[in-house]
Amino acid sequence: MENFGTSAALITAVLMNYFSGIYNGDVPLLKSVFHSQAIVGFDINGETHFKTVNQYLEGVKNRKSPHELGEEFKMKILSLEIINNTAVAKVQVPIFDYDYYDLLSLIFVDGKWVISNKLATKVN
Repeated sequence: MENFGTSAALITAVLMNYFSGIYNGDVPLLKSVFHSQAIVGFDINGETHFKTVNQYLEGVKNRKSPHELGEEFKMKILSLEIINNTAVAKVQVPIFDYDYYDLLSLIFVDGKWVISNKLATKVN
């Protein structure tokens, strides 16, 4: 396991690719930051929905991206906690006139950090 500073830099790079993938609708880039068995959970207006990562990526593929819609890039990392080969990031993803907060679980596997779980909630 590398040191905390190296891990933080590598995880930050994954999160920036995550943001870029969402913002630009770049499905291959977005796919690269997720583990193939990742689960995506949504709490939208009090209703819970679950998707596989492939179902989530299909949704991204079939919509206009925030970039295509001329939206300003405002995504940011709010916090990051790293414990051994696991991490949790809290990020803000304001897109499509909504303010999403994502809790992303990451794990170091096969020599790289990947998102193993995404929980998203819409706050407005």
